[in-house]
Amino acid sequence: MEFFLEILKAVAYGIIEGITEWLPISSTGHMILAEQVLKFQLSDEFLEMFRVVIQLGAILAVVVLYFHKLWPFCVDNGRDDGLARHVRWPVMRLWFKIIAACLPAAVLGILLDDWMDEHLYNSVVVALMLIVYGIAFLLIERRPRPPRTTKLSRITYKNAFAIGGWQVLSLIPGTSRSGATILGGMMCGLSRPVASQFTFFLAIPVMAGASLLKIVKFFADGNSITGQEILILVVGCAVAFLVSIWAIRFLMNYVKSHSFTVFGWYRIVLGVIVLGVFAVQSLTGATAPAA
Repeated sequence: MEFFLEILKAVAYGIIEGITEWLPISSTGHMILAEQVLKFQLSDEFLEMFRVVIQLGAILAVVVLYFHKLWPFCVDNGRDDGLARHVRWPVMRLWFKIIAACLPAAVLGILLDDWMDEHLYNSVVVALMLIVYGIAFLLIERRPRPPRTTKLSRITYKNAFAIGGWQVLSLIPGTSRSGATILGGMMCGLSRPVASQFTFFLAIPVMAGASLLKIVKFFADGNSITGQEILILVVGCAVAFLVSIWAIRFLMNYVKSHSFTVFGWYRIVLGVIVLGVFAVQSLTGATAPAA
């Protein structure tokens, strides 16, 4: 019975991850609230790894939905010369731009991972970032600029690197990776649909790299994983995958005719709630939730 409850908790976390990873509302903020109710009876080391590796399910959803736009190889594109005949060069150029956008966050993420875990993963930082970026969405949507880039193929390397700079800000918990990069994309002149889609593609190397880093550190620190923990991780990833399919489709349909204003207000409200939870725990002497 106890193990069955742990599986149900993994399902719940998968649902939260699948929705909040893609909508610009911060998965970390929601995890903080979820952890007040859904406390795993597992080691802290496994839980730290679980929170990150569960993202692999969400990544797979992007790969499945956009495989035709992401796979750079083909049987024959009509070119005469050898290898070039089997490469879809527009897709390959898109991957070069994705890699360029990932470099700033990848470098700083590796260098600052332990420092951020120790100093920034707390309720106050998460709540403040939720509110700050919620206000930013409201301000940008209040005076929207006509987009200059309405197709993925029109994204320049300058745009990509600038969006990568915004992605660095998402290393601060509560910022929301999708929120920061969508906001950065819009500031660079990308339309909402293009900024959202480019954000999905950026997630593949970023989240895969973060998951790999956590797995390596988990085992490098001498930890082991049980069969039950593996099952819990697989269930969480599978649910995150299925829910992500829905969340991505919803967001792409939503941004065609709506602004991000509702997400801005939602972030502000959630930030206030997280601050409230932290204040109550501080007053009652309970341990403040970690992100």
